[in-house]
Parts: sequence; C-alpha cells; structure tokens
Amino acid sequence: MSQPIPSGSLVGRTALVTGSSRGIGADTVTYLAQAGANVVINFRNKAPRAEKLAAQLRELGVEVLVVQADLTDQASVADMMAQVQQTFGSLDLLVLNASGGMESGMGEDYALVLNRDAQLNVLDAATPLLHDGSRVVFVTSHQAHFIRTTPTMPEYEAVALSKRAGEDALRERIPALAERGIGFVVISGDMIEGTITATLLERANPGAIAGRRESAGKLYNVSEFAAEVTLAAVEPIPDDNTRLVGDVSSFAGE
Repeated sequence: MSQPIPSGSLVGRTALVTGSSRGIGADTVTYLAQAGANVVINFRNKAPRAEKLAAQLRELGVEVLVVQADLTDQASVADMMAQVQQTFGSLDLLVLNASGGMESGMGEDYALVLNRDAQLNVLDAATPLLHDGSRVVFVTSHQAHFIRTTPTMPEYEAVALSKRAGEDALRERIPALAERGIGFVVISGDMIEGTITATLLERANPGAIAGRRESAGKLYNVSEFAAEVTLAAVEPIPDDNTRLVGDVSSFAGE
C-alpha cells in the first residue's frame, strides 16, 4: 500500500472510520494511522479481525481504540462515542464508510435504516466531539450519487436510493457544521473491485463488474479507493462538497 498522504502529517489527530475492520474502511484507517493519526476501528461483528488490524496499527506507534457498535442501534452508537471521548477527548475526523443493504435476512427497510438513519445518528452522536477544523467524510458510489438521473441495475436500486437519501440528509447538516468550522465532503466512487457489494452484485447479475469495467475503462480496487478517501479527509473541500473518483461520463448530472 503506497501512502497517499505524508507520514507524520496527522500526528496528534484522531480519526474514527465506521466499518473499518475490513475492505475500504480497513485500508482507510491504515492509511490514516500511517500518517500518524490515532484511530478508532469500528466493527459490527468478527472482533478477532478488528483486533488483528489494531495490533498491526499499534506497531506504527499510534493509539488504537477498537469498538464494536451496531450503527443501527442508537444506544450502541452512543456507547461508542462515549468510549471515544473517554480515550481521546475529541475527534478530528469522522469517516462515514459503513453501508450495506444487500445482505440477506434483514428487514425490508434495512437499507434505509442503515444508509440514511444510522448515518445521521452517527454524525449527531459524534458532533459534540467534533470542533473547529474537524472534518466529516461520507463515502458513497456513483450508482447511488447519480441514482436520480442514471438508472442502476435492479439488484442495487434499493441500496442506491437509500444511500442517496442518506447523502441528502447529511448534506442538510452542512450549514450547521460549517457554523462550527466543521468541514463536510462526499466522496463518490465507481464500483470498487473486491468489495462485498461488488461480489454480491456479481452473484446476482453475472458479468456486471466486467461490463462496468469495460464501460469505464478502469475500476479502482479497495486500496486505491481507500487512498482517495484518505485524501478527501485532508485536501481542500470542493465548493460543492463533492469529490468524484473515476469515470463519470456515463452518468447524467444530478
């Protein structure tokens, strides 16, 4: 993994990345730790995987807090933020990475609960820990960001609509966050090779990933997109609070 931001550039900062025991979240939290940030690894299940990652990151000389939390459970999220406050006192960076909705056996409205309601709840619970100079990053996909103007595959539509609803709800918080000097940016990427979502989409619609790769010319892998998420955490925020990663030529404007 090549480091996207300079080593030592985040010393003294604290970052919480939701859903960071695997995939994009794990690589993002690793990049942040490599830059010197103390980090919070959040996971829903599979504690051993989170603890293994934490042990690796502690070898970098940073402080690592591992917190199990179901983001759809307000009490669980409140407890996570209490642990962050007790350990670090405040939060410089909140990366809203965890999402889902294609899992089997969940309730009919699970995608909306996780991708909209839980995102707002996590931000609201974290806001007292954020301060002037802090930043919030919301991770989404082109298929969700552009869902109002560009149809996606049927298997992903409910998730895309719920993630766009979450993005819209979070954007409504921008003025209040800005009043406190807290930055907010949406980072949107194309399908990411090697993610759970891509695997599930491919299973439901064989050839979907290859088709999108051919159309776009290139699809980012997990570590490449995580590097872009890390950059979104530190680089100047665009005027429209949006960073688009990868090809968007086949998506109509919002």
